[in-house]
Amino acid sequence: MSLVGAAAPAFSLFDHARQPVTLEGLRGSKVVIAFFPAAFTGVCEKELCTFRDSLVDLNSLNAKVLGISVDAPFSNAAFANKNGINFPILSDYARAAVNAYGVAHDDFAGMPGYTAAKRSVFIVDESGTVTYAWIAPNPGVEPDYAAVKSALA
Repeated sequence: MSLVGAAAPAFSLFDHARQPVTLEGLRGSKVVIAFFPAAFTGVCEKELCTFRDSLVDLNSLNAKVLGISVDAPFSNAAFANKNGINFPILSDYARAAVNAYGVAHDDFAGMPGYTAAKRSVFIVDESGTVTYAWIAPNPGVEPDYAAVKSALA
């Protein structure tokens, strides 16, 4: 079931500095939510660095970017520092957001019982409505970055 047109599921998650971030706190801006499976993996690193490199363009469209993984804030901090990520990387260690957005990837990488986030991108508008949703067919597929920018414009 697509979330497009629905109110975005609320969340309060710790960022990589262990500070709480809520979706409600970003109301009034568009929000690009980029769920990714795991810090320190090749495709995830490329994706988050692409968003980092596009941040000026995205900010000019009144958009904030959030990365979300199930990794601990400590791992996310090391990942953000290593890659110069200049937007919040949130830790969904309890899997509340991945479940609310329908992007839980159960038994990730063949590990029974381990749930990661499916690579996916959601755009939430200024009033809190989901206006764009994309979920990768498999973890190795990156989002269409041009489509994300187009959806924000």
